[in-house]
Amino acid sequence: MSERQEYMKNVKRIVVKVGSSTLTYSNGRLNLKCIDNLAWQIADLHNRGIEVVLVSSGAIAAGMGKLGINTKPKSIPKKQACAAVGQVALMHMYDKIFGEYGKSTAQILITREDMNHKDRLINAKNTFNALIKDGVIPIVNENDAIVTEEIKIGDNDTLSAYVSNLVQAQLLILLSDIDGLYDSNPNTNENAKLIEYIQKVNDDVYRLADGEGSKFGTGGMFTKLKAAEIVNLNGAAMVIVNGATKNILESVIQGENIGTFFDSKY
Repeated sequence: MSERQEYMKNVKRIVVKVGSSTLTYSNGRLNLKCIDNLAWQIADLHNRGIEVVLVSSGAIAAGMGKLGINTKPKSIPKKQACAAVGQVALMHMYDKIFGEYGKSTAQILITREDMNHKDRLINAKNTFNALIKDGVIPIVNENDAIVTEEIKIGDNDTLSAYVSNLVQAQLLILLSDIDGLYDSNPNTNENAKLIEYIQKVNDDVYRLADGEGSKFGTGGMFTKLKAAEIVNLNGAAMVIVNGATKNILESVIQGENIGTFFDSKY
C-alpha cells in the first residue's frame, strides 16, 4: 500500500475547492454538466460517511453570463454586481442538483475580517460543525458582493485553506483546469513533467509557479501552493487535480497516484 493510500484510509472530513474555470464555459456561463457531476461525486462520498465542505468559485463568472458580459469587469461596483447576481444563480443550481441526490446545502459567505475576528471565527466554526452534524453540505464563497479590498481574501484557493483549518479537515482537494504542479509551464513547454509528490512547500517549489489564472479565475499556481503551505502547517494534506477527470474525487480518496500530493508531514 502506498503512502498516499495509507493516508486516505483515515480521511473522514474533506474540503473540495472548485474554481471558476472548472464551473464555467469560456463565455462565463455555468457548465451544468460539470456542476451535476461534481454534486453526484460529493453526494456519493457523503453517503459513504465522508464529511464534505465545498468551497466554490463562480459567482462573478455566473453573474457575467447572466448579465451578458463577456469580459471580466474592472470596476469594483460592477464586479460586486456580477457577484450579487451570480451568487443567487450558483446557489440555486447547487441546491437544486444536490437535492436530486437527496442532499441539503447551506450557503456560507466569508471575508478575511471574519477569519481574523475571534468571536466571528468561533461562530463560523460552530455553524460549520452544526451543519455537518446535521448532514448538510456547506457551500462556501467569499462575500464578493460587499467585500472591500481591505478585508478581501482575494482568491478561493487561500479561502479553502483557511476553511480546511477551521473545520479541521484532513484533506483539501483543489479541482483545477490543470493536472497538477509541473516542473515548468506545460502551456509553453511540451516536455514539462508533472510533479506527483511535494514533501514541503519551500522557495524552490514556489519558483515553479508561473502565470496567472484563466480569464474567469483569480488564482494561478502560486495561490495553490500557498494553500498547500497553510494546510500542511496545520497537519493536513492537499492535492491538486484536474476537475474534468472522470470520477476524480473517488480516485483521490482511493489514493490513486494522480495530480500533485502535498504531504501532511510538514
